[in-house]
Amino acid sequence: MKKVEAIIKPFKLDEVKDALGEIGIQGMTVSEVKGFGRTGGKKEVYRGSAYVVDFVPKVKIELVVSDSQVNQVIEAIEKTAKTGRIGDGKIFIVAVEEAIRIRTGERGEDAV
Repeated sequence: MKKVEAIIKPFKLDEVKDALGEIGIQGMTVSEVKGFGRTGGKKEVYRGSAYVVDFVPKVKIELVVSDSQVNQVIEAIEKTAKTGRIGDGKIFIVAVEEAIRIRTGERGEDAV
């Protein structure tokens, strides 16, 4: 199993969620997060004064999938989250040793 973590622009969330649903993904965790990458934030002007917004609002999607689904998930996220502009986000893949459904005690892929 793999955990897929994707940091994307907030307005792309619905498109990504729909694309994942089309390939059979039934659950995910979504968090509102803030961060910055190579650009170091962005400059804004408020009442004539320029200032730097260090942390840019993003959305973090987390899902655990079987090894056979990983490539489909990556393609779906990459295709729908891409705008071609700076700040489109990142996708991280992490190995998952075990998953346990608390309610039933199911383990492994059955728990996902």
